[in-house]
Amino acid sequence: MANKRDFYEILGVARNATDDEIKKSYRKLAMKFHPDRNPDSKEAEDKFKEAKEAYEMLSDPQKRAAYDQYGHAGVDPNMGGMGGGQGFGGFSDAFGDIFGDIFGGGAAGARGGRGGPQVYRGADLRYSMEITLEEAAHGHETQIRVPSWSNCEHCGGEGAEPGTKVETCGTCHGAGQVRVSQGFFSMQQTCPRCNGSGKHIPKPCKKCHGAGKTKSQKTLEVKIPAGIDDGMRIRSAGNGEPGVNGGPSGDLYVEVHIKEHSVFERDGDDLHCQMPISFIDAALGGEIQVPTLSGKASFDVPEGTQSGKTFRLRSKGIKSLRTSLPGDLYIHVQVETPVKLNQEQKDILKQLDESLKSGGAKHNPQQKGWVDRVKDFFN
Repeated sequence: MANKRDFYEILGVARNATDDEIKKSYRKLAMKFHPDRNPDSKEAEDKFKEAKEAYEMLSDPQKRAAYDQYGHAGVDPNMGGMGGGQGFGGFSDAFGDIFGDIFGGGAAGARGGRGGPQVYRGADLRYSMEITLEEAAHGHETQIRVPSWSNCEHCGGEGAEPGTKVETCGTCHGAGQVRVSQGFFSMQQTCPRCNGSGKHIPKPCKKCHGAGKTKSQKTLEVKIPAGIDDGMRIRSAGNGEPGVNGGPSGDLYVEVHIKEHSVFERDGDDLHCQMPISFIDAALGGEIQVPTLSGKASFDVPEGTQSGKTFRLRSKGIKSLRTSLPGDLYIHVQVETPVKLNQEQKDILKQLDESLKSGGAKHNPQQKGWVDRVKDFFN
């Protein structure tokens, strides 16, 4: 106990801090040190557990009063105080808020009124979907198969073997919670016999093992909006795992991944395309056709275009998911050197080369500039 830090110090709040201040401070620490955000950090994991314990104690009025009066001894079960606390209580509420901030929905947690069975929200599910760049740009509708749960046909959803009955839990008398006295204090916790359901099944169903539900598959329609980007998620409310004791179902998150394209590379709402052209077209210029996601487009290559030159075609990219404004298409020109020439073609090129050299440096301005820089370097 001597090495244990003060709970108020852990959360960084004053001893007269309000419940909202304590909750706000805990949420910041939990989001910062959550193991999902720090998968390889033992230090972050320890700080997360430390903050969790501090919040569990200070968010409960009875535990906080005991801690304020007796320190750690007042909440240590080995010292005859209230104990470390069982079940979820106020911690569950804040934990649900935190996962709502990170993932966009509530986390699976316990809910329930006083004296009633504990109600749990179902877990969220994730489905990874791969689509083409064209489907991402124009939108896409498809079907997916995901896990589903239905009432067990063998027991009719009761959870008990046919011919037997579900009984009221004899420990909590159907309340789902029991009151435990420790020292001067009394606290309410989840019934250890029925796990908060308020029911006892003497002979569980052989098929569903008392759950009352069996796992199956269902088909869902998924609409991919136009402009969606790699890594974005689509939320399907209520299609996660079912809740417990009447709790709400979790959500399904469809995570979209875009396949590599053979022609285009995507950068946000813009597209990039590497386009080879002959050195004749580069030298003489002219109109060429380029591919886009909505068909072909034409643009003029100016005379004397050099390799590496980039041309911008406005509004030929992908329409933004947020603003509905299309991005641009960038054409990166690569001047291609001819290969596998026959003798006649080689002779023609030699004649051309001699003609160009006789014209001086005006035909090769980049080469002249490079030669001048080399001379300056050696001088």
